[in-house]
Order: sequence, then C-alpha cells, then structure tokens
Amino acid sequence: MSSSWDTKASCDTNAAFAATRWSMVIAAGEDQALGTRRAVGELVQIYWFPLYAFIRRWGHDAHDAQDLVQAFFTCMLEKKYLTQVDRSKGRFRSFLLASLKHFLSKERDKEGAQKRGGDKKWLALEAIEAQKRYSLEPADDLTPERLFERRWALALLDQVLGRLCAEYCAAGNGKLYGALEPCLTVAGDKMAYAGIATKLAMSEGSLRVAAHRMRRRYRDLLREEIAQTVDSPEQIEDEISYLLNCL
Repeated sequence: MSSSWDTKASCDTNAAFAATRWSMVIAAGEDQALGTRRAVGELVQIYWFPLYAFIRRWGHDAHDAQDLVQAFFTCMLEKKYLTQVDRSKGRFRSFLLASLKHFLSKERDKEGAQKRGGDKKWLALEAIEAQKRYSLEPADDLTPERLFERRWALALLDQVLGRLCAEYCAAGNGKLYGALEPCLTVAGDKMAYAGIATKLAMSEGSLRVAAHRMRRRYRDLLREEIAQTVDSPEQIEDEISYLLNCL
C-alpha cells in the first residue's frame, strides 16, 4: 500500500483545529477568562496566513508582517475586540478583515516589535515558512483584499478536509480517505478506480459508491462550515459560490 494513503498523522493534526464559528466567537466575548483565549487561539491557528498575506500585499516586509499578525491577535484579546462582535452585521470574514484594517490604521505610526506585541506570542510563526508560503502566491495584481479572500477560502476548505479526514480516521477508514481524496477535485473524475480498488481489495463498484458518499459528505461539511460564518441560512449558497470564485 502506498505510504501516501496513510493519513493518520494529517488527520490527527487537522482534527485539533476545531472550526472557527460565529457562535464560538460571540461566546468568547461573554467569557473573557477562557472563551476569548480559545477563540483567539483557533483564529491564530487557522487564519494567520490569510492575515499575513494581506499585510504583505498591503506593503509591509516579512518581518513587520510577522510582528503585526502577532500584535493583532494580542490586541484582539487585550482590547476585547470580541465583545464588539455583532453577527447580524454580516459575514465573519468581513468582520475579521475590517478588524485587521482598523488595527493597521492605528498601528501606522508605531514602530518596533515591543510596542506591537511585546513578549506575548500567539503562534510560532517561522520567518522562513511564512516567506516561503507567501513567495508561492501569484505574482499578479491581486489587491490585498482579494488575496486575503483567496487565502480565507483555502483555509476554510482546509477546515472542511480536516473534519472529513478526522471522521474517516475515527471510523478506521484513513486509508480509504487517502485513496479517494483526489475524487473531491475536478481531476478526481479521471481517477483510475479499477487500479485503486484492486489495491484496496474492493470491487470497482463499491469504490465508486464510496467516492460518491465522500463527495456528498464533503458537500454537507462545507455547508456546515459556511453556515457558521454567515448570519442567515439564505446566505449559504451565495457564500459558497463566492468562496469558489476566490480560488
């Protein structure tokens, strides 16, 4: 069996990052002792790179961008930004980006990492890793806002894949997930089901049924994730379309 199909490690990692939900963030604003730290901690783990990419495209160098991401999350906690959240005002991505812009406008005249975040570090952001990921962004005229939304979309899809992977691993089907994950993409339509079925000791028909179920579960999880970032069920389909257009 190909080692690339052994997904237990990646499942364990992704499962540790629970989805960032409006309800969780609002609850955090009501519990400044524990809830806020949990909410901000998950924001850091999931969305640091979309925010970092926005700051880089805004014109800051790599070092300043790292300091500013750290300082932004510190400020969210210390200034109790989450107590100001009003879900009825729209989408979570809009709230997060607006909060970052407000923060950057106030930081414009500040200099130095000590002023920006001091010794409070919310994430171990390695300079080489951050710069390497940012260097892979398309060298085009994407605005900072569009780059943030593209990275936001990818982060949310990673969340969905992480949940899906965790479900399969929990059921003892990690190898099946690893084999069928490509079917979630357009390229998956050209999968060599017969060869994969042989390696998994399954019939081709059974494998195709399993792939259909995986796609359906993926769509369900995507809708669940989107539902937790908008303020009404009516916005789900529009937000999914918007997310896909950002890729």
